[in-house]
Amino acid sequence: MGAFGTTASAGRGEADAAHGTERGSSWREPIGIVLEIGGSGSRIAFDLGRLNEISSDSDPSVALSGQVGSQVKVRVGNGWLLASVRNQKQANDVPGGMVAEVDFLGEGDEERLTGRIHGFRRGVTLYPIPGALVYPATSEDLSQIYASDGRASISVGKVFPTKDIRAGLYVDALLGKHFALLGSTGTGKSTSAALILHRICEHAPEGHVIMIDPHGEYSSAFRSTGMLLDVTNLQMPYWLMNFEEHCEILLTSRGDDRQLDSEILGKCLLEARSKNRLAEQIGKITVDSPIPYLLSDLSASLANAMGKLDKGHSSAPYMRIRNRLDELKGDPRYQFMFSGMLVGDTMADFITRIFRLPSNGRPISIIDVSGVPTEITSTVVAVLSRLVFDFAVWGREEQTRPILLVCEEAHRYVPSEKHADGSSVGRILSRIAKEGRKYGISLGLITQRPSDLAEGVLSQCGTIISMRLNNDRDQAFVRAAMPEGARGFLDSIPALRNRECIICGEGTAIPMRVRFDDLEEYKRPASADPSFSQLWSHAGGEEEQVHRTVQRWRTQGR
Repeated sequence: MGAFGTTASAGRGEADAAHGTERGSSWREPIGIVLEIGGSGSRIAFDLGRLNEISSDSDPSVALSGQVGSQVKVRVGNGWLLASVRNQKQANDVPGGMVAEVDFLGEGDEERLTGRIHGFRRGVTLYPIPGALVYPATSEDLSQIYASDGRASISVGKVFPTKDIRAGLYVDALLGKHFALLGSTGTGKSTSAALILHRICEHAPEGHVIMIDPHGEYSSAFRSTGMLLDVTNLQMPYWLMNFEEHCEILLTSRGDDRQLDSEILGKCLLEARSKNRLAEQIGKITVDSPIPYLLSDLSASLANAMGKLDKGHSSAPYMRIRNRLDELKGDPRYQFMFSGMLVGDTMADFITRIFRLPSNGRPISIIDVSGVPTEITSTVVAVLSRLVFDFAVWGREEQTRPILLVCEEAHRYVPSEKHADGSSVGRILSRIAKEGRKYGISLGLITQRPSDLAEGVLSQCGTIISMRLNNDRDQAFVRAAMPEGARGFLDSIPALRNRECIICGEGTAIPMRVRFDDLEEYKRPASADPSFSQLWSHAGGEEEQVHRTVQRWRTQGR
């Protein structure tokens, strides 16, 4: 009769009568009983005997019932309450011999003929009472729960442990409240990011996606569906920088000297911008106004200010700024930004090209910053990110198209206070995380070190996609950012296989463990690890490889 005696027998009888179907299906046999009830979860006793009986059930969801991360359902009135098993332990002093804690995920109605859950919704309005029976959740239940319920969604894989239930992400909820993709090196994070972006582009071929690619990995993945930009064709005008970004690039001093240098640069920069006829048409401009100016005009303003007798200090600050300016103008590595050809008013054309307006069926811009000099990489990313934000702010009355900004290696640009260097990129990305959704900006953060992200940025992400994390600090950081109902899934993060993940938050119906789809070879990023055994197994052509590498090294081009 089972560990729950007549109570379970009566419960099965009631279930059989209610369902109007013949007995014998594992899903109609209770596997546990509720012991205690809390606000967000419950403590239940499992019948070990019943769990062993159903472990060979043909339905994988039923067969895995009771395991950590699996789902069970509790009868409440005329409906079902769905819960996820967080942990379990043996307990000889309770019926069944095993105690587990579960987290409530949501509730749904019961289909009277089949007993399945339908009309699933998050949250709990009616709690069970101690003594309520616990049943296994079937694959049919989960297929109803994970269904897109009519909302626009993209499919990225299969829900574990089912064989055929598709894992969908709600597009509007995923992008409307930001998302983060986390995972240690080697877990398939880059391929998974490419998969998600490919699905988004397929769903919205007239969308607008900008991806900051710090290692040049994604160009090969989006060669046929996006615009590929690097130092050879980016052509980003230097005058688009605001005053803070100018200071990051042009000022080399520190401490009190930097304050003096910034005051000098501000006055001379405003004077250089004011010489453009656009400034005359606009009237009042500021040092941050994106007005084109000649580098020679800035240099001349510095020279004129240096020659004044009443400047009140030495000529050293002026010389520092002028020397740095001459260095940038003469260094071929900076030509993508400081070329004399970029002085024309190309702001509208640049924004149209970068933001894919219109998309013309190629909705994503891959901006490869691997060739950008290291000392200005953060500033370049800051300019691009700020352009996204400012365009959305000033285009609000025009109802401009929403834009998705994706940052790979996000911990480099939005570091925690311990690693912060005061660069502007961290401030603008933090502002986008906090305010961007009001203006139609979505932020996608991809990182292998979530614990190195700025405090609060991860918590602004409405959807978290976590692959395997090997570091305890990273696991703790993600655990703090994930909702209560995902606790049972969090414990499995260190045990996830490659290309498996836990997804929770606004972008999905309930927290779920997902096996990502295989991505076609030509759609994968160039992020595969080199095979030492294969590459070291043959010789030949090394001298030619060295010469070609040296040539690219010297010309700073690929």
